[in-house]
Amino acid sequence: MTSINSELIIDPKIFRNNILFLKNKLSNSSKFMAVIKSDAYGHHIEHIVKDIEDLSDGFGVVRIDEALKIRELSNKKILLMQGVYSKEDLDISIKNKFDLVVHNPDQFQIIKEGNYYEGLWLKLNTGMNRLGFDIDTFLRIYEEYLFDKKFTLMTHLAASNDVSNPSNENQFKIFEDISSKLNNSIERSIANTGCIMNYPNKTYDWVRCGIGIYGGYIGNHELKTAMTLRSPIVNIRNISKGDKVGYDGRAVATKDMKIASVYLGYADGLPVTIKDDTPVMINDQMAYVFGRVSMDLTTIDVSNIEKCSPGDWCEFFSPELPITNIATSNDLISYYLMTSVKSRVKKVYKILD
Repeated sequence: MTSINSELIIDPKIFRNNILFLKNKLSNSSKFMAVIKSDAYGHHIEHIVKDIEDLSDGFGVVRIDEALKIRELSNKKILLMQGVYSKEDLDISIKNKFDLVVHNPDQFQIIKEGNYYEGLWLKLNTGMNRLGFDIDTFLRIYEEYLFDKKFTLMTHLAASNDVSNPSNENQFKIFEDISSKLNNSIERSIANTGCIMNYPNKTYDWVRCGIGIYGGYIGNHELKTAMTLRSPIVNIRNISKGDKVGYDGRAVATKDMKIASVYLGYADGLPVTIKDDTPVMINDQMAYVFGRVSMDLTTIDVSNIEKCSPGDWCEFFSPELPITNIATSNDLISYYLMTSVKSRVKKVYKILD
């Protein structure tokens, strides 16, 4: 007995090509940290570690359970990007040789009490105003405890995708002013994907690259989407001008049309807010969402698709149909779409040749 299913197909060759493209923009001294938090943005963390380890100098995650999974597979540097919040987590981190971000005085107190100063990344707030030490607080801690220590100074850019945003230059200036006051043994890290793409002269000692690896960076067509989210057509219906489709009758036919029902809905992770005219791909041809997404189905206008039949695949994003398309046309971000695919969608991870 067989049953139809939606599929999420993941291609590690694309990860590798994206990383090589990004690394080509770095200076020779910049090291590459692959950010693989949240199950590698939904791409399966254990697989990706094996398939990109030779291209990465380290891995960045947030949750300690993910760090432990990686340590079973790799001896590379592992950075807990929000640090630890208890002595117990510090002990686990020391045992497993994790690097730790320290972003506030409470965390530094844990470090100080544990007398553990190896592999620390001290995070400054230079304008993002989420995590990170205020400048005066950091300098006081540095002068008392860190002046003779080796560590990495880091911050996070708030608008690196937008070169017209003045906050970027303001953050660079604050970061460089502070780092110039520190001992010569420190390393520096500020660059995410947007910084690599738009400010390659600011990649310093470490880049922390996430979305670019997976092909979700908006504004570049050379970074390919590594996921294919697809599902089969289960029904095709002819409708007449004036007929309404789906819940609330949002979509109204302005002419006679052919509508396909695709076996994917919001219970599979497709946002219920997806708009009409969002592009999808069927048999290498463009088609468009027509009607509100329901729990198990999405309706598609296939009036102009040649030889369209039940069983044909409908792609919502893929290397040929970038995830950034569906994100930007629906006021979403590609991160959200990648991490929202539900467990009932069959995940297929291609074997790297």
